[in-house]
Order: sequence, then structure tokens, then C-alpha cells
Amino acid sequence: MPGGRLTHQERRQIAEGLAERLTYTEIAGRLGRPISTITREVTRNGGPGGYRADQAHRATEGRARRRKPAPVPGPPALTDAHGRDPEAVRDLEERFTAMMIGTGLPRMTARVLTCLYTTDSGSLTAAELVQRLQVSPASISKAIGELEQQELIRRERDPHRRRDRYVIDADAWFRGWMASARQNTLLADFAREGAQVLGAATPAGTRLQDIGQFFEHVGHTMLQAAEQWRQAYSARRTTDG
Repeated sequence: MPGGRLTHQERRQIAEGLAERLTYTEIAGRLGRPISTITREVTRNGGPGGYRADQAHRATEGRARRRKPAPVPGPPALTDAHGRDPEAVRDLEERFTAMMIGTGLPRMTARVLTCLYTTDSGSLTAAELVQRLQVSPASISKAIGELEQQELIRRERDPHRRRDRYVIDADAWFRGWMASARQNTLLADFAREGAQVLGAATPAGTRLQDIGQFFEHVGHTMLQAAEQWRQAYSARRTTDG
């Protein structure tokens, strides 16, 4: 029954699929369920590394018991100014968040990044993020700090409201990529220094020397790829303009 609630047995199959390192698409195909159903289920219940079928089933039953009676049906929900389906947008946001969690971002940090990416303005204040995500200001502040550290967002001063706005733009992943490239360069330098301390001819020194060469190569390749993208992007923007 694809449209109904997940059964306990299905949750066990999800846990088995995760243990086998199957993708959400593969698990959904095995169960005959939409991918969004599997994504929501795993995201809400510990993520790929923490999902437990029994705990997820108990948590869902608990939420169902606490759920308030359904309100009297009103007029059908309206789409937004661009004609988008709100349910489809929510599904996209949950899948986007799950993907970001998969890259290593903490859940709240991933939710903030998703919120900024899927907002037409591409910028929100801390208060707006609190309101949209229904979380504490402290949670937003911590997530913002992590995103700024990775250079995935930037801060702008709103002169009219005297508040900071947090902005996502076309250069966000470029800046994050460059930050990663710089980190690889630092790792390469550290590894080479470590090899000298341990002795380049020793097993430990040779190991660090190899690590240094690897990170130097990766960092250089990342910088080249980023510069190629920047040039292609600038040329495309000039042509489109």
C-alpha cells in the first residue's frame, strides 16, 4: 500500500538495506515505495548511520498518539506565486537536507543551508530562519557559524532593518571548494614537515611523504577545476547578459 504508513516489517527492510549500503532509490524499489518516503523516514529517525527500525516504529506510533485532531477541512492549499506545489517543495527540501547530511553536515546546519538554497531571495535573517525552521536562535547561530567557517554562505548588513542577512549565491560552492583546496594544501605542507621530523627514509616518514604528495596533487587539481569553472561561468553570464 504505497500511500499508507510504513509497517514495522518495512522499517526492518529499510534498516537491512542501509546495512547493505543500498541507496535510497534501491531501498524504495525493494519496498515499492516512493523515494521521498524512504528519505523522510531515514532523515527523521537518526539518518543513514543511526537508523533503527524498532526505535523508528515506536517514535512514529508516539507521534501518532500525540497528534492533535485534524482541523475542519478548508479550501485547498494554494501554490505560491510561481505555481509550485507546496508538498513537492517540502519533499525537495527534505531530500536536499538528507543529501547534505550525507556529505557530513550536522542536521541543523543542513536544514539552514537547504532553507537558504530553496528561498527565492537567497538570503534570510537569523530571525527569519528561526521562524521558518521553528528552532531556537541558539541552534541557528551555531549552524550559521559552521556554514560561514566553510565559506558556504556570506553575511550582509541589511541597512533598512539593521540586521545581518545570510546569503547564498552562485559563488557559494566555489568558495567552499576553494576553502577545501586550501585545507588540502595545509595538510600537504604538514605531512611533508612530519616526514622530515620522522625521517624521510623511515616507514613512518615515507608514509607521511606519500600523504603529502597525495594532498598536494588533489589540492592543485581542485584549484585548476575551480578556475576552469569560474572562467566558463563568467563567459556564460556575459553571453546571457
